[in-house]
Amino acid sequence: MVEEERKQFTLPIKGMDCAECTQHVKQALEQVPGVQTVTVLLAAEKAILETDATVDREMLSLAVKQSGYSVPSQGIPDPIRSDVNIPRLLWPFFLTIGLILFIVVIGEWVGWFEQLSAKLPVWVYLTLLVLGGYPVFSNVIQALRHKQITSHTLMSIGVIAAAAVGEWPTAVVIVLFMRIGDWVEHQTTEGARKAIHALVERAPKVASIERNNTEVEIPVDEILVDDILICRSGMTVAADGDVLDGKASVDTSSITGEAVPVDVGVGSAVYSGSVVLEGGFRLRATRVGSDTTIGRVIQLVEQAEANKGRVQRFADKFSGYYLPIVLGIAAITYILRQDVLAAVSVLVVVCSCAIALATPIAMLASIGAAGKQGVVIKGGRFLEILPKVDIILLDKTGTLTLGIPEVTEIVPVAELSKKEILEIAAGVEWFSEHPLGKAIRHSAARGGLPLPEISMYQSYPGLGVEAQVDGHQIRLGNDAFIKTADERFVRDVLNDEGQTFVYMESDGILVGVITLADQLRIEVPRALTVLREQGYSDILLLTGDKKAATIPIAQALDIEYRAELLPADKIAIVQEYQEQGKVVAMIGDGVNDAPALAQADVGIAMGAAGADIAIEAADIALLSDDWTAIPAIFALSTRTMGVVRHNLIFTAIYNVIGLALASFGLIPPALAAAAQSLPDVGILANSSRLLRFKAFEARDASRLPKPEKTEL
Repeated sequence: MVEEERKQFTLPIKGMDCAECTQHVKQALEQVPGVQTVTVLLAAEKAILETDATVDREMLSLAVKQSGYSVPSQGIPDPIRSDVNIPRLLWPFFLTIGLILFIVVIGEWVGWFEQLSAKLPVWVYLTLLVLGGYPVFSNVIQALRHKQITSHTLMSIGVIAAAAVGEWPTAVVIVLFMRIGDWVEHQTTEGARKAIHALVERAPKVASIERNNTEVEIPVDEILVDDILICRSGMTVAADGDVLDGKASVDTSSITGEAVPVDVGVGSAVYSGSVVLEGGFRLRATRVGSDTTIGRVIQLVEQAEANKGRVQRFADKFSGYYLPIVLGIAAITYILRQDVLAAVSVLVVVCSCAIALATPIAMLASIGAAGKQGVVIKGGRFLEILPKVDIILLDKTGTLTLGIPEVTEIVPVAELSKKEILEIAAGVEWFSEHPLGKAIRHSAARGGLPLPEISMYQSYPGLGVEAQVDGHQIRLGNDAFIKTADERFVRDVLNDEGQTFVYMESDGILVGVITLADQLRIEVPRALTVLREQGYSDILLLTGDKKAATIPIAQALDIEYRAELLPADKIAIVQEYQEQGKVVAMIGDGVNDAPALAQADVGIAMGAAGADIAIEAADIALLSDDWTAIPAIFALSTRTMGVVRHNLIFTAIYNVIGLALASFGLIPPALAAAAQSLPDVGILANSSRLLRFKAFEARDASRLPKPEKTEL
C-alpha cells in the first residue's frame, strides 16, 4: 500500500492577541478537509500544519480569514500591529468622542449631569458604533459561524441590549473600551514576544560569500552548504561552519549567552549569529538557513509554546467554560432584577482573555528571556516541573569536568627541574595527536616555555613517544613503555587516585613523572552550592568512569556517586527513582547521556551548540558549558510559577468581584467596560518582571577564579 503523501505548511498569522484567538484559528483550520494536525503559536504568530496532498495555501489562508484573522502574503507579520479596519485619522476622533461620552455617562450616574448625552441625535451614535465596532462585530459574526462564543460576543450582546433600551452613549462607551481592551491585550502579548523578537533580530540577514573567485553579497537563505563566507570585523556570521584561514575575536553571546569573546582560528567551529569583533576569516558553511544553530534555537523557542504544562492546559479549558457561565449569570441577573443595564454590566465586566493569558504570557516571557541567554527551554511544561524536582542526577565527563586532561603536577626524579621536564616533554610531544600529548603542550604554552629542537621522532601507539633532544635519547610514556618506572615511588609519593602518569626517561634513566587528570569545571562547586541553597540537596553523580577517577570529583563536590555505569544502567537508575514517585532531573553533555536525558522528567544538556542529538534529546539545552546557568534555570522556573500563580489569583479575584458588583447593579455598564481591560494590564506588569530576570545576567559573578598556571 502506497503511503499517502503529506505536506507541511507554516502560515504567518496576523491579528492574534490572546489564547482565545489561537483556539479560533485552530478550529477554523481543523475544519479544512485534508488537514491532519494544527499547532497555532501565539508568540511566534504562526500556525504549523500537516495536511494531505489536496490542501494548498490558499485554502488555509481563506479559513484563517473567515475566522477573523489574516495571512500576510510574505514573511512573518510586523510585531507592531496597527489598528485594523479603522483609518488612522478616525481614531483620534472616535477616541475623543468616546472618552467624552464616558465622562458624561459616569457623571450622570453619580448625578453630576442630567441627560447631557440626550442632546446628540441617534445617527451620531450609530455612526460611532459602526466606525468603532465594525471590526469587532465582524469577528463576532465569524466566530458564531464557527459556533464559537468569545468575550467580544458577550460584550456585543451588551452593546445591542444597551442600544435597545435607548442607552446609546453607554453602547458607544462599551465599544470604545472593547477596542481599548483589544489594544491592551495586544500590548500584553507583545510584552511576552519581545524576547523572541529580539532573538529573531539577532539572526543575520545577508552574507558575503565567494562565488567564481568574486566576493558577492546575498540573502542568507541563498547560502549553500560548502559555500565560502567572508567574515570581517563588525559582520555577523551567517552560517555554521569551520574556519579555513585567518583568525579573529568573536562575540558568541547571541548563541551561548557568554559575554566573553572567543578567539577562533583555522579549524575552529563558528556558529551563525556570532559577531566578528576584531580580525577576519574565511568560513566553509556546514549548516545553513534553519539548520544553523541559531535557526534551530529560534524554531525551538517559538514552538515551545505548544508544549503546555498542566496549569496552562487547565486555564485553557476553564476559559472555554467561563464565557457560557457568565452568559448564564447575566441571564439570571436580568430575570431576578429585571434590570437590563445590570445584565449588560455582567456581560462586559468579564475578562476571559486575562484568564487565558495568565499562564502563557509568563511562560513566553521566561522562555524568551532564557533563549537570549543561550538556554533553550522547550516548553512551559518543564518550567512547571523544575520546582518539583526531588533529585538531580549528574554525568561527570564533559559535564562536571572539562572532558580533557590537564597537567596537575610535575615530579622531578633526577637532576632536572620541573621547568626543564615540561620543556623537554612538550618538545618531544610536538607531533603527537594523543590527548595527553596535547595537554602537555598546552601546559608548556600556557607557561610561555620555549621548546627544544628534536630529531629522530618515533611514536609507539598505546605506549608513548621517543625522540632525541640535545644528543639525549628521551622517552615519554606509560609504565609499560618506561621500564625504569618505579612502582613503589608511584605508590608512596604520588596520589594515584584519578591520575594518569606520563613517565620521562633520559638515556635509560627515569628523570621525572608528569601527572594529568580531567579537570573539574571551575564554576561547578559554586553552582552546586547555590542549588543546595535553593533546596535541591539530593544530588547524585552517575558516571561510566572507574571509581579511582570518580572519588576525587565526588569528594571535592561532597556528593554521592555511582561509577562504572553503562548507558543502560543510567536509564535504569532514572527509572528506579521515578518508580519511587520522585521527580528526576538529569544533567549531561547530551551525547552519550541522550537516553537518560530523554527518560528523566526534565533532561538538561550542557554545551549543546552544534550537537543535534543534544538538542533533540534534552528538554532544556544549554548552548554553552557554563554551569552557572543551571541554578539560574531552576531560579527562573520558581519565579515563573510564582508569577503564574499571582496572575491567576489576581484575575480570579478581580473577575469574581467585578461579576458580583455588576450583578447587583453597583457599577454601570460604561464603568464595567472600562474595568475589563485592567486585568490585562496587571498581567503584563507582573509577567514583564520575568523579562528583566537577573539570574542569567549575574552568572559571571558566581564564577570561581580562573586556575593559575602550573607551578614550575
